[in-house]
Amino acid sequence: MRKPVVDTAACTLCGGCIEMCPEAFLENEFGRITVAELPTYPEEAVNEAIKYCPEDCIAWKEQQ
Repeated sequence: MRKPVVDTAACTLCGGCIEMCPEAFLENEFGRITVAELPTYPEEAVNEAIKYCPEDCIAWKEQQ
């Protein structure tokens, strides 16, 4: 299974990923973007978030 990951050090908190894929990306209590724990992720929406991220800080990671 693949899971999206966010490089929080590079993230500028633009919120574009939340707009494009709110089911997978959210802002935590510390104001950082995090990835929701889901059994599967909406691949097309996550790919759009990856494509349009201005800091190129979202990627897929293989999970076991």
